[in-house]
Amino acid sequence: AGLMDDVAVFSPDGRIVTVDALVEGVHFLPEDPIDTVARKLVRVNVSDLIAKGALPHEAVLTLGWSRRRSEVELQRFAEAFGAELKAYDACLIGGDTVVSSGPLFFSLTMTGRPATQRAPVRRSGARPGDLIYVTGQIGGGGIGLEDAKAGRQTRAADHYRVPEIPPRVIAEQIGQFATASMDVSDGLLADAQKLLAASGCGAEILLDAVPYFSPTTALESALKQATSGDDYQCLFTAPADYTPQLSHVTGIGKVTDTSEICLVWQGNSIKMPKQAGFQHV
Repeated sequence: AGLMDDVAVFSPDGRIVTVDALVEGVHFLPEDPIDTVARKLVRVNVSDLIAKGALPHEAVLTLGWSRRRSEVELQRFAEAFGAELKAYDACLIGGDTVVSSGPLFFSLTMTGRPATQRAPVRRSGARPGDLIYVTGQIGGGGIGLEDAKAGRQTRAADHYRVPEIPPRVIAEQIGQFATASMDVSDGLLADAQKLLAASGCGAEILLDAVPYFSPTTALESALKQATSGDDYQCLFTAPADYTPQLSHVTGIGKVTDTSEICLVWQGNSIKMPKQAGFQHV
């Protein structure tokens, strides 16, 4: 897909492959329990696959273990990593382990099997008239990062460390009905920009329809949650006659034939923030 999607198709039967990396101090805090890091590593990959209408199959791990970490922590990482793969019916088939003098780093490559004959669903299939949907709740990752940094033990901090990703059944829904899809990892608005740019469309997004992690009637709070990362939910488009069959799927707007995204808050048009999400560079 010209390096413009989250996954690559690598076999005639539609199997896909994705890769994600986590670096200490960038994607997780040095003081985060190592078992939560292992679980997050698996889930950020699984969310990519589910958003494409696929289910996890195999995994290849590159582990850069820091000399500052103990062997006990390594054991805890391995146990949690193995348990998480098992929970998603995936198996570890290989990888590499190195020792680092710097921070911990991990890279996990996962393959996925299509849940339906239509999968994988690319970012580029949205068309004017399609409706826009999101799964779960948005904004918990950003709130959780603030809580974790402050040492607060909250549900949001737990979500930041171990994301609450969509259930496997979402993959079947996306594979059957979605015209375009991706996971929300860099912020809802930033990822909406990517999906719509790939589809060559614009959109009208109803900010007050978004299912926020922390429900709000304040625009500032809504924008903050809509531009924070680490949610790992699914953002997808579907034809207007699609009816969501799951309670945790929420309609938040529609695809238009313009080249811009129009944000609406309580009936009023709002400008897109200059920084719509997490910036990688």
